[in-house]
Amino acid sequence: MIERYSLPEMAAIWGERRKLAVWKEVETLVLEAWADQGVAPPEAAAALRQAPEVDVEAWKRREEVTHHDVAAFVDLLAESVATGGEWVHYGLTSSDVLDTANGVLMTEAVDLLLLRVAELFAVVKRRAREHRDTVMVGRTHGIWAEPMSFGLKLATWAFELARDHDRLRHARDVVAVGKISGAVGTYAHTPPSVEAYVLDRLGLRPEPASSQIVMRDRHAELLSAVALAGASLERFAVEIRHLQRSEVGEVREPFRSGQKGSSAMPHKRNPIGSENITGLARLLRGYAVAGYEDVALWHERDISHSSVERIALPDATGLLDFALVRMARIVDGLVVDTDRMRANLDATRGLVYSQAVLLALIEAGHSRDEAYRIVQRNAMRTWDEGGTLLDNLAADPDMDLPIDELRECFAPERFLRHVGVVFERLDGTHLTSA
Repeated sequence: MIERYSLPEMAAIWGERRKLAVWKEVETLVLEAWADQGVAPPEAAAALRQAPEVDVEAWKRREEVTHHDVAAFVDLLAESVATGGEWVHYGLTSSDVLDTANGVLMTEAVDLLLLRVAELFAVVKRRAREHRDTVMVGRTHGIWAEPMSFGLKLATWAFELARDHDRLRHARDVVAVGKISGAVGTYAHTPPSVEAYVLDRLGLRPEPASSQIVMRDRHAELLSAVALAGASLERFAVEIRHLQRSEVGEVREPFRSGQKGSSAMPHKRNPIGSENITGLARLLRGYAVAGYEDVALWHERDISHSSVERIALPDATGLLDFALVRMARIVDGLVVDTDRMRANLDATRGLVYSQAVLLALIEAGHSRDEAYRIVQRNAMRTWDEGGTLLDNLAADPDMDLPIDELRECFAPERFLRHVGVVFERLDGTHLTSA
């Protein structure tokens, strides 16, 4: 994990100290299961439970000799037990420990991500309600479309976050598995009862059919959910970047006291947080692809996935954690320039009301094609020659709408008359942290 983009809580989950502690817990539960079944002496299980955590630096030094991380860990753990060290790792293969521990760590990581998504959702929902009736120009293809509200734009973000939350919650269920089934998953040396004992206490489910490992489509699904959440954040970030452009100027990222936007140009106030999130989302998609590549392993296993997962799982969950917290700060402190939004709406010279006029002409008895051509002709005149669409239409000899009805087509509030249904749906949407 890169320190610049790692927050303490997620870094602690994936830190080596925590990893070795979970390995020890798996080993301890296995030995307690053997003792419970009368195979191993109870005092050996008690001694392992009381044994100190394996020192990270000592483990690294031992691995330089063994060239096998789990073997080095088992050596040190067995040496630290006061009695019965020979029972440590009894009946196990390395993947029993690694994959079961990873099930624990992945669920802890996703639990933190679910909390972060819920926190961001709450911020976006609050800002959406705040700007429910803040009128602005809607844009499609980067071109003026029709009036909308800034709150409606934010509502689409909130609902997308709710879907991200659902995907992550499902992915958590998918990866919350472990396996204590031996070298090729046959339970030849460790019965299913030991696996059930261990996994029940860790809050995991057994892989129904495990080969030597837990199946990696599970990890790929998690990384896909993480990448999709990152894509959502990128959508929000790109919108903020566009709206902060000098020519638009409708929103601005929060700018802290003492912050500098440029080493050379003191006037600069750049959307650096949103740009950062855009970049992180690109990495998350790359980690998802790496997860797909790990699904197809040789026979019952190889270790081509190992190096990938050591990087992809901590980094992907860590980067999303960082991006979620950053986006929450951005949205919470987002400066919304409602005057500029209204000025930009007025700068369209009424072009954004073209559909309202089109429909009014149809209701007045014109064919759709005839009505379209009347409005389009005057819209093009407005684009090319100036004036407003209202004035140009009023001067058109084919325009037979009464002037009061024509003016009613140019009221922005009419475009927001049904947004209440969206906010009723939003009010009924609630996320929990898990």
